[in-house]
Amino acid sequence: MAAASAFGVMAIVLLVALSTSPVVSSLRPGLGVCRASGYLPGRSGNCVKSNDPDCCEDGKRYPQYRCSPPVTSSTPATLTLNSFEKGKDGGGPSECDNSYHSDEEMVVALSTGWFSNMARCGHRIKITANGNSVYAKVVDECDSVHGCDDEHNFEAPCDNNIVDASPAVWNALGLDQNTGEQDITWSDGDE
Repeated sequence: MAAASAFGVMAIVLLVALSTSPVVSSLRPGLGVCRASGYLPGRSGNCVKSNDPDCCEDGKRYPQYRCSPPVTSSTPATLTLNSFEKGKDGGGPSECDNSYHSDEEMVVALSTGWFSNMARCGHRIKITANGNSVYAKVVDECDSVHGCDDEHNFEAPCDNNIVDASPAVWNALGLDQNTGEQDITWSDGDE
């Protein structure tokens, strides 16, 4: 009986420890909380700086996210500027269609959690900033887990709340690309 009781106590201790673990809590989307699930050690390299990217630094630790905040009809996010053209700061071809896209196209990449294992590929989202709204097609993931390598232009992993948009999206919203970041809201926008 004592062994069963000791086992029960150990099981409870383990459950409590796991429930407060950052890895486990990062995977509890129902709570609306998304915490870093780990940290990536930085490694610098040939970072193309066409749109003022967050280039990795040797030895710096970068948070990794496998989740994003819940999507609502007006999801708060940070809009960042990205070129999806070959040879620019976007890295390799877009994940959804294995293609590059012109800076004149209304396209975006979403943070890993929102990208949802390619579930939003080809879908349009509605982006709103300063009272203006536009629609853009999801073509890529703004990787919130991996980075600091050639495939990711030696850029840090994205935060968990990023809509990485082409210059065309910034222009359509009437935003100054020199700011590099803009508070926005977005929602699934397929009509």
